[in-house]
Amino acid sequence: MAGTFSSSDAVELAVVVRSGFTESRHAGSAVVLSPEGEVVRELGDIRSPILPRSCLKPFQAIAAMTSGVTLRGEDAAIATASHSGTAAHVALVKGLLARAELLPPVLGCPPALPGDRAAREQVVRAGGGPERVTMECSGKHAAMLLACAANEWPLESYLDPGHPMQRKVLDVLERLSGERPSAVAVDGCGTPVFAISLAGLARGIQKITTAQSTSPFALFREAAALTAAVRDHAWAAGGPGQPDTVAIERLGVFAKRGAEGVMVMTAPNGTTTAVKVLDGSQRASTIVALRLLADAGALEHDAVDAVQAELDLWVMGGDRPVGEIRATV
Repeated sequence: MAGTFSSSDAVELAVVVRSGFTESRHAGSAVVLSPEGEVVRELGDIRSPILPRSCLKPFQAIAAMTSGVTLRGEDAAIATASHSGTAAHVALVKGLLARAELLPPVLGCPPALPGDRAAREQVVRAGGGPERVTMECSGKHAAMLLACAANEWPLESYLDPGHPMQRKVLDVLERLSGERPSAVAVDGCGTPVFAISLAGLARGIQKITTAQSTSPFALFREAAALTAAVRDHAWAAGGPGQPDTVAIERLGVFAKRGAEGVMVMTAPNGTTTAVKVLDGSQRASTIVALRLLADAGALEHDAVDAVQAELDLWVMGGDRPVGEIRATV
């Protein structure tokens, strides 16, 4: 059966330390690209396919943005978001749908409660329950539906891999990553997710995050607009206290986490990393990516130290910290 790399092809990326005792270890693979796109560091297997999960969202957003749909600012950020379902996020999603005169039930993502604790408690106190519009991927789905409406593509089948919307996503991914996916699966939100290597994922993200708004090619102009939107509206791309939002706001990086331990990140100077934690844990992926960029000279170690304190990486003993999740790269 097709699958990602094995444990024998992985290296240690992070440890969990409790009271001075290393309790757990996270293995995986990672790649770092120089601003010029050269591989300057590789850890483990970076050439076998992985499923990028939500790290595919920038490609999906650009596919919508190059299909006759103009998305800028917060609208672009929500289109690539794994958002926490606050009222402000929901308003943006509904706003995208309203542009096509659509209502939230048309969304193909599954119903979910908000990820944000305060927003979730508010929904529960009001007697509400899971809804499609509060699911973390609803912005991506709304952008896809908006593109479908603009092109008169079928709405009901927009999640089918053969649908024009998903073929557009595949085209964008292949053009930017330089790879043809080796497999297609169904993501947690119902969209197709394409298997590519960590190296290909890093290349594609770097092309997006270093694109110029003055490019003669629409693909790169839209990529530049998306990158600016995420950096200018980090709250929309994640949410209060979310690791992506914290890293973007504090360090000026472009950051995107995916399920099952995948992370992509580009520093302001263009240095880019892609990480896959093999056991699927997300808790270490952000700090591993930040440390890799710092080791490459793209971020200051002191600045990463300061941000680490905001990433909720403490190991608790009762009501006090007794250790931490620590990158070992």
